Amino acid sequence: MQVALNARRLADKVLKPPPFLLYYSDHRLQTPHVEAVDDAPRSSLQWRNYSTLWFSGIIQENLVPSASNHARITLQHPMRSMMMQRASYSSGLSTIEGNPTDAVKELFDKMLKSVAEQRTMPPNAWLWSLIESCNNHDDIKLLFDILQHLRRFRLSNLHIHANFNCNLCREITKACARVGAIDFGKKALWKHNVYGLTPSVGPAHHLLLYAKQHNDAKLMVEIMKLLKRNDLPLQPGTADIIFSICYKTDNWELISKYSKRFVKAGVKLRQTSFDIWMEFAAKIGEIDSLWKIEKLRSDSMKQHTLATGFSCAKGFLLERKPENAAAIIQALNQTLSDAKRASVMVELQKLVSEWPLEVIKRQKEEGRKAMAVALQNDIPAMVNGLLNSGLEVNVNMEDLIMK
Repeated sequence: MQVALNARRLADKVLKPPPFLLYYSDHRLQTPHVEAVDDAPRSSLQWRNYSTLWFSGIIQENLVPSASNHARITLQHPMRSMMMQRASYSSGLSTIEGNPTDAVKELFDKMLKSVAEQRTMPPNAWLWSLIESCNNHDDIKLLFDILQHLRRFRLSNLHIHANFNCNLCREITKACARVGAIDFGKKALWKHNVYGLTPSVGPAHHLLLYAKQHNDAKLMVEIMKLLKRNDLPLQPGTADIIFSICYKTDNWELISKYSKRFVKAGVKLRQTSFDIWMEFAAKIGEIDSLWKIEKLRSDSMKQHTLATGFSCAKGFLLERKPENAAAIIQALNQTLSDAKRASVMVELQKLVSEWPLEVIKRQKEEGRKAMAVALQNDIPAMVNGLLNSGLEVNVNMEDLIMK
């Protein structure tokens, strides 16, 4: 009896699976590489095979049966992964897909061979040349692929933990915008990225200029969100591009939203930003906003530009103050240089022939007729005021007839 009991205990010890296997079995082997696993009972032979393959780092197909007897598991041993991380850099052969240009493919192969076979960092000139040679989306894809290889090599072999400098990030996003690979360009703006890039607002400007070129307000919003999420500070140049996109896409709501963000961040807006902002407000008849912007502008700069001066004149006309409108145009004519004075008559003609129709159509239908009548009376009064002040005015008043 005692012999039988001892034999049973010995068999239990031999056939009992290791504790860590039971742990993973109880937790259904939840690792990133597991596709399926079940709780079906396992024979002692299966457990022995399972244990042997566990230590080899791979679980073969069908050695762990499932309900259908065909579950596939690909599991990498944690200790093996740790050993791989401690080992020197291994490239793990990259496969070139798509249709990259020959020049980019050749540079990619040379750089990959340098880090994978020769175990040396390739010359910087190769990387800069690769960036300049990018002509399509597949080229950019190879560029970002080699960046990952270079970053891993710097970490594992050279023990350099710092990212590449910000100039590299700027040139890479410039290349992305040049070929239209905006998806990769946005990846370069993440503070924590796998490419070793150091994002800043400069690279973001290349993507914003692409959005401006294509009148893409949606892309602009995405980039602004990335700037906020990655704590990238706004700059005056950012406001110039954002305001321009909002104006070109006729989106007053967005320019109002982002202008508040710039002001709150303490960004010192340039004159060009105020030009666009005030001209937009005057164009759509946002009088209250116009005077708030003018107050903000006058706190940082005293002299008007052609755009801000005429915007204020339009605001006075909307308030039915033609004398004030004439006075600001007269003052503008005196302060501008001789080269820019000719532009005063050009803007005055636009005020007479183009602006009234634009601002009237932006109003509610019930208020359009009253505004049309008011402008038909007040604009001639303003012109007469300019004539009385001694300014030579040559505008076609017939264009003031409302359609």
